[in-house]
Amino acid sequence: MKKRNGFSVVGVIIGIAVIALLSIATYAIIDGNNKAVNYKEYDFNTIIEPNKDNGEIGDHVKGDKNAPVVIVEYADYQCSACASINPRVRKAIDELDGKLAVVYRNYLLSYHQNSTAAASAAEAAGLQGYWEEYGDKLFAGQSEWYYATASERTEIFNKYFMEVTNGKGDIEKFNQDIASEAISKKISFDMGIGKRMNLEGTPSFFIDGQLIDWSNKNGSSVTVNGETVSWTEAQSGEKFVELIKRIVEAKLK
Repeated sequence: MKKRNGFSVVGVIIGIAVIALLSIATYAIIDGNNKAVNYKEYDFNTIIEPNKDNGEIGDHVKGDKNAPVVIVEYADYQCSACASINPRVRKAIDELDGKLAVVYRNYLLSYHQNSTAAASAAEAAGLQGYWEEYGDKLFAGQSEWYYATASERTEIFNKYFMEVTNGKGDIEKFNQDIASEAISKKISFDMGIGKRMNLEGTPSFFIDGQLIDWSNKNGSSVTVNGETVSWTEAQSGEKFVELIKRIVEAKLK
């Protein structure tokens, strides 16, 4: 099979087809109002396993899914604040050493032209076991694809896939999966939850159904295990890591 720059001709053709299919699916995914799903069946504050409503693609979890504390993050790969906070999330998980799991759910902002494609690519990479690595790559390389055209985006996302898999991933399956019904259902399911959580933006973090309003300059708080953890200014950068650690420590008392 002929290849161009490491990609098969079939893979390129599939990628072009994916562009067209994603254009059709984008509105339905971002709308997030899937009336076929009974969201009352689900506890949004816990890890949701694979099921018919999410395309048999369960929640993605950073850290140990059996950790005693679970925080839920709603984010968009094209969100610059999400990209900035992403390494801080990993640092908090690592420093808490098995005490914290962070559930990641897609919440796409309608004005981001490449957010649906990026989320779909991350989910497709996840089907081959590379979800977290691919998501980190999207965030780290966000400036490269933020304003990319559909064809440019496809080339970049394929390149990322080959990099995170060290060339061992199935690129043709990756491109096919991006436009699959299963991934569309997964993203739509996440969006439906986000709509019901009345999210105002990304990234949004919740513990026990309470918003961890880390960016609130006017002060905010959460109450866990009977203890109120409060802050009076934006908790970005290293302050975010310390805030998450304070919340987890209070939860475990």
